[in-house]
Amino acid sequence: MSTADHVHSHNFLGAGHDANARRTLWVVALTVVMMVGEISAGYLTGSMALLADGFHMATHAGALGIAAAAYAFARKHSENSAYSFGTGKVGDLGGFASALILGLISLCIGVESVMRLFEPTQVQFAMAILIAVMGLMVNIVSALLLAGGGHGHSHDHHGHSHDEDNNLRSAYVHVLADAVTSVLAIVALLAGKYLGWVWLDPAMGVVGAVVIARWAWSLMCDTASVLLDRTDGHVAEEIRELLDQSGKFQITDLHVWRVGPQARAAIVSLQGTSEFSADDVRAALRSVHEVTHLTVEYRAA
Repeated sequence: MSTADHVHSHNFLGAGHDANARRTLWVVALTVVMMVGEISAGYLTGSMALLADGFHMATHAGALGIAAAAYAFARKHSENSAYSFGTGKVGDLGGFASALILGLISLCIGVESVMRLFEPTQVQFAMAILIAVMGLMVNIVSALLLAGGGHGHSHDHHGHSHDEDNNLRSAYVHVLADAVTSVLAIVALLAGKYLGWVWLDPAMGVVGAVVIARWAWSLMCDTASVLLDRTDGHVAEEIRELLDQSGKFQITDLHVWRVGPQARAAIVSLQGTSEFSADDVRAALRSVHEVTHLTVEYRAA
């Protein structure tokens, strides 16, 4: 049996960790300012769509705050030996919490909007439209800030990048959800002002709630799989192929899981002849760049 005896780092933070943290803080500040404006205007104008957008933005401010806190915590404890595999998954924990908040607020918006369908209220369309447009502009600026952090436009066969920063992705999804509710609010308010379709304001609230709930579910599933150490099938298959091709080893056990946005840990147990060792296994797997923490158990047959 042989294992590595050298000292190595357990810092598995993503390459853009600090830059993404700064982007997130800027977006938190923008969101809080716009949140106050939209909620105030929603009460003054009586617009459900605008109120929904404002309260939705309030929850996003909290969720974005969670994302910022996750970045800070992960950086502060990145070299803390108390965390066996570092703090690279703290962002996924923050993303999961944000997804829960996103799901809850979509439920609240949906319920309130349905109630307003049956009990319509008077809306001051001109002011509501102006505030909604301002909210959309803030959303666009925030999205552009977060887009620069590589939140993951690249896709694999599951629909998301293997190396995606789920903490940044959660912030990005919250901003996109805000943008969607802003657009829906603008459409509803314009239709109400010029076509008299007052019912469209709460109806758009329902549509927005459904869209946001779907995004929340997707984010929750992806982050939960990381937190539960789901096997990275792509990397596991690559390891199996490389070792099988060598014809020197027989795999008896294999575990591959994500420990950070661009980092995977792997535990490989093998049997082989006495002329080979764990170092030969490491050499065979050197091309698997995703694996940054490799533990090898080698037994001579």
